[in-house]
Parts: sequence; structure tokens; C-alpha cells
Amino acid sequence: MSTEERPAPLRLGSIAPNFKADTTNGPIDFHEFIGDNWVILFSHPEDYTPVCTTELGEMARLEPEFAKRGVKLIGLSANTLGSHEGWIKDITDVTGSTVKFPIIADKERKVAYLYDMIDYQDTTNVDEKGIAFTIRSVFIIDPKKTIRTILSYPASTGRNSAEILRIVDSLQTGDKHKVTTPINWVPGDDVIVHPSIQGEKAKELFPNLRAVKPYLRFTSLSQ
Repeated sequence: MSTEERPAPLRLGSIAPNFKADTTNGPIDFHEFIGDNWVILFSHPEDYTPVCTTELGEMARLEPEFAKRGVKLIGLSANTLGSHEGWIKDITDVTGSTVKFPIIADKERKVAYLYDMIDYQDTTNVDEKGIAFTIRSVFIIDPKKTIRTILSYPASTGRNSAEILRIVDSLQTGDKHKVTTPINWVPGDDVIVHPSIQGEKAKELFPNLRAVKPYLRFTSLSQ
């Protein structure tokens, strides 16, 4: 695909492009798959590779935690459906976790190009025809089908699953309580009152408000 044919770049706030694809759980229409849920779409360079195997196993282990938060998982790799199905067995053997969420078969890179997941950096991250594989992309998408987070890791670096879960917690906490979260925040820590909430309204919503600076106001969410 030439530069002129590449789709417009996706940004935070973009609507997640729809697509139809074959997956290990059957064919899907992506927007129908999202439904009223949060979704994490994450790509892998290739089946039967070491880093990807550890990642899929860990995401499978954490799937119940994501499900508690109303989040569906869907993976993608630039291989065929048959390859995916064999690889899933290896993932279980290696990690002890069973992959139940769908993995998209994107041998032709159609979804990868649509979401700009293609590797333009690592010249070794290619298939037998020299076509670039995907990087380790993560898209966190909300029930309105809006892209809320985009993460990109090189093929050589495995992702941090705890950080992906933490981002979901931060986004959902912010949406629910009109707050933002500070550095290294985890659920249970104090949060920051959103700058748009001022004066008596802030004190009414957050009785435990603690102003460090006029622009930096912490509060706990415990009742």
C-alpha cells in the first residue's frame, strides 16, 4: 500500500473504523462486536513467536479481570485462521492459560492498514514475502466506539498488561466521577478534581477536596 492509499491517521477521540473479519471465534462485524462494551483491540506481529506467546497467555489469564470492567478482548495477528488455531494450543501449553477471546486472521493486513499497525521501523519484522508485520498496537475503545487510548510497542518489547488494565480503570473512573488520575495512580489512590469543576460545585461533589494549588486539587473517592 502506497503512502497515498494509507487511511487518515487515527487519534484519540476518533471513531474506531468498522471492519468485517474472520476470527478464531467466527466472522465478526467489529462495531457489532463492540456493542455496548469497552473493547481492547491489540495486534501481534506473527503467530508462533516468543514474545507474542507470552502476551496472549497473560491477556487470557487476565480476561476475567477485564470482563469485570465490561471490557471485551480481541487480538489480531498477520496470519491465517488455521495458524491461529494451532498457535492457541501452544499458548495453553506454554502459559497454562486458554485463549477464549477471538483473534483476527489478518494475513492480508487489511485491518492492520486500517488501524495503522504496520511496522515501518524494524526491517526484520517482515514475512517471507518481505511484507511488514504489525507492531504491538493497543486500542482501548469505549462503548460509543470512540478510541480512548492508543499504545504502540516495537516488536521486540512485550507489553505491560497491568498498565493496560490500569488505563481502563483510570478511564472508567474519570468518566464516572469527573476526575483525572495522577502519576502512577491505581484504584484506591487519591484522584485529581477535573479543572472544569470549580467553586461550590467542587466542594459539593468532593467534600474531601484538598487543594495543593488552585489548579491541583486532590480528593479521595471513598465514601
